[in-house]
Amino acid sequence: MNFLTTALPTIAATDRYRPEFHYTSERNWLNDPNGLVYLNGTYHLFYQHNPFGPDWGNMSWGHATSPDLLHWEEQPVAIPCDEHEGIFSGSAVFDQHNTSGLGTAAHPPLVAIYTSAYSEAAPLAGRQAQSLAYSLDEGRTWTKYHGNPVLDRASADFRDPKVFWYDGGAGSYWVMVAVEAVRRQVVLYKSADLKSWEHLSTFGPANATGGVWECPDLFELPVDGNPADSRWVLIVNINPGGIAGGSAGQYFLGEFDGVAFRSESTVTEGLQIDASRMREYGWLDWGRDYYAAVSFSNMPDGRRVMIGWMNNWDYARETPTGGWRSAMSLPREVSLARVDGKVVLRQEAVDPFDGLDCQGFRLGPQPLASGVLDVPAAASVARIDVELEPGAAPSVGLVLRAGDGERTVIRYDAADGMLRLDRRESGHVDFHETFPSVEAVAVPLWGGRLRLRVYLDRCSVEVFAQDGLATLTDLVFPAEAGTALSVFAEGEGARLVALDVVER
Repeated sequence: MNFLTTALPTIAATDRYRPEFHYTSERNWLNDPNGLVYLNGTYHLFYQHNPFGPDWGNMSWGHATSPDLLHWEEQPVAIPCDEHEGIFSGSAVFDQHNTSGLGTAAHPPLVAIYTSAYSEAAPLAGRQAQSLAYSLDEGRTWTKYHGNPVLDRASADFRDPKVFWYDGGAGSYWVMVAVEAVRRQVVLYKSADLKSWEHLSTFGPANATGGVWECPDLFELPVDGNPADSRWVLIVNINPGGIAGGSAGQYFLGEFDGVAFRSESTVTEGLQIDASRMREYGWLDWGRDYYAAVSFSNMPDGRRVMIGWMNNWDYARETPTGGWRSAMSLPREVSLARVDGKVVLRQEAVDPFDGLDCQGFRLGPQPLASGVLDVPAAASVARIDVELEPGAAPSVGLVLRAGDGERTVIRYDAADGMLRLDRRESGHVDFHETFPSVEAVAVPLWGGRLRLRVYLDRCSVEVFAQDGLATLTDLVFPAEAGTALSVFAEGEGARLVALDVVER
């Protein structure tokens, strides 16, 4: 089980990288989050899981539950693979009105819509098609639908269905958003009962197309909280071809009329790759380790919360974590904001430190001379809030998880207005040639100031800049003793506005 508690767990030397407040399975392989759904006070996180080992394979749906998106309890495997099919990514919905007929009016079902990846032993060998499983006990046990698959395009790369209930001008029905991965297309279908599906439209290729498209999502959000001004957000994860290399998630903004999604944020169309325009695309995260992000369905209060897989397919099979492999990101509440006339995505992490009685440290306003200002805090599991005025200094930032020859650096460079996350000396970096890296995102200053919120866990750094208008997420594998924290400036003229550290 993976609990956040007020007392630190004992971390074995062989398991020192296991996160404290990011979900991991107790053992074995974990990747894409699936079937995120809220029901009767419980958040359900399903995920791609190998029940039999720490490497990818035997894809099944693992399962964890939480009352608050922070304290997770691992459950038995929900939907296991068998000799005929792997259980690939998908979604789950609460079929409140029993449209599927898989439950009753008194006991409506949870329905999982997943990709059947058919093995050579199956009649549909080599195909990927969409199937159903249902639960009548709020997700504890699952039954595969006898009529599977419910949607088959005779394709080897048709996968990752995200299903939601649409109620608008075109009618009321279930909508499925899936991908033809190799074609870089999002395909949309509708259904009255989750069993019979009718094609609606196709979107793409567009923007980033340097890898296959996977794990789509589609939802509507108000701009600056105004319900009269909204946009539909289409999420498309891509591997490889991400902005920082390897896996990443991109998003499009536009309109959905119940039939077709029309993007207003398309920069390039087709499969031609224009590397010079990559930074114009909408990216969910500018780091290397935020992928396959999808959102919860049936959320209370109209919130939209996403979780991503905190890893990268470039090196996911080689991360140095022993008998478990990979973690989920912190849950992130997403919203839309208008900044300088442009609508953009804003992300705020569900704060694992909120309400906890933790040790803290604070520094008030003061000049930052050229050099390093050490902070008397042992920050290996921490939330760090810092506000800086670079002034005339060429660079300012933070040094994290510093120790004997190790450090992770967050640096703002005034010359190009870029915020960088540098993990080249972050500890254990030589397990894969692409792991030592520097990630970067353009971050305009606000009134000359840079505001950062940083979440540190035992193997990760998540950076939220300017109240979540830009994010950077990277894995790091430092020595256990590497806990030093400092603020730095290169050159004169910088100022520290405030620094707050909450540590576990």
